[in-house]
Amino acid sequence: MTVNEVLTFAKERGVKMVDLKFTDLLGTWQHFTIPLNELSAETFENGLGFDGSSLRGWRNINDSDMVVTPDPKTAKIDPFMEVPTLSLICDIVLPDTFEPYDRDPRQIVRRALAYLQSTGIADTAYFGPEAEFFIFDDVRYEQTAFGSFYQVDSDEATWNSGRDEGGRNLGHKPRHKEGYFPALPADSLHDLRTEICLELEKAGIPVERQHHEVATAGQGEIDIRFDSMLEMADKMMWFKYIVKNVARRHGKTATFMPKPIYGDNGSGMHTHMSLWKNGEPLFAGDKYAGLSETALYFVGGILKHAPSLCAITNPTTNSYKRLVPGFEAPIKLAYSYKNRSAAIRIPNSGPNPKAKRIEFRTPDPSANVYLAFAALLMAGIDGIQNKIHPGDPLDKDIYGLPPEEAALVPSIPGTLQESLKALQQNHEFLLKGDVFGSDFIQSWVQLKRDREIIPLQQRPAPFEFYLYYDL
Repeated sequence: MTVNEVLTFAKERGVKMVDLKFTDLLGTWQHFTIPLNELSAETFENGLGFDGSSLRGWRNINDSDMVVTPDPKTAKIDPFMEVPTLSLICDIVLPDTFEPYDRDPRQIVRRALAYLQSTGIADTAYFGPEAEFFIFDDVRYEQTAFGSFYQVDSDEATWNSGRDEGGRNLGHKPRHKEGYFPALPADSLHDLRTEICLELEKAGIPVERQHHEVATAGQGEIDIRFDSMLEMADKMMWFKYIVKNVARRHGKTATFMPKPIYGDNGSGMHTHMSLWKNGEPLFAGDKYAGLSETALYFVGGILKHAPSLCAITNPTTNSYKRLVPGFEAPIKLAYSYKNRSAAIRIPNSGPNPKAKRIEFRTPDPSANVYLAFAALLMAGIDGIQNKIHPGDPLDKDIYGLPPEEAALVPSIPGTLQESLKALQQNHEFLLKGDVFGSDFIQSWVQLKRDREIIPLQQRPAPFEFYLYYDL
């Protein structure tokens, strides 16, 4: 929509309030709301000010003034607010110069796309993430100086098969690792996921399929249709918002935490990618698995830079509880056709060259999707520019390799701390085109260490009491 179309749309829909949403450094939507009569053409041009020092990893208090500028193309009606409310996704700019803020994730995607186009390699990057999630019936957690605990629960969890439910325990609770595709009544969340799909469709986000995922306790997946990079990142923010709020509408809670339960599958965000130019796909060719040489170099770039990428695509300490050696986790840096045990899978997409793509299976949905997409694109571009061939594919069940053979295949880092170290040592590819700045990399590493790694290292964990209290 244009600015005038947005204003007309709001009046026609009986809008009374306007919600201004933007993404913080860690990937969470922030917002504030104004009455409709405060929205005008000047608002889109001049923006509205706010305090940037109160957001994680952004501005210091002595330099805190920032401005949001709404993007009229993102206008939608928010389906969860009682009063009719128009939602606009915003960019962040500096108040003095109106230059894009270099830590605004949305602006980083814009710069990555501009850099891609400046290279002449391609003009469009398509992304198709598959973000898994859990829907629980209850979650409780606490952290104090003298104790800590967490507990999640689900009516369909296998650990509740013996629970006294007042004579209403009807069974049909998926066992660990047996939650993939069971029909009703085992799939107790089918109708809720369908409601999520309908809300996504109403928001202009096409849905391809929905299903229960492998884990017990309400793991699910809803696949939405791929789109160009910025549009897809915006849609993923809506995706998370809709999943969480539909769950809450039904007295449940949804999480995109990669590993919320022990002993079962975690939640990944397998990410499909392809490059196009002048309306033509660039990843289809006559090389391995029907790929082009350009696509192979793109794969080579991601595999080479994967240890650094993990600091952005798998950015939490919890991410590495999903990515554990010896289990079915995409940790081995290999590529393969139709092979879900490799970090990069080449899907069997049929003869249509427009469907040819690669799938990076390591990322998880705790990532800030804007930063993740931009970093993946920059790694792929570097692979193309430097003709980084990925070597021979590994067409084997990597999970089943004997130890001596598995040891020859490179792996991703085992912890967030190792990933951040890799990012510090190898981030030049992210600096090209001023897409990511050195200051951003330094601030990201410091924020992750100060907010997550060091506090976790300093706190006793409940499992440590189980292991060590009686020593």
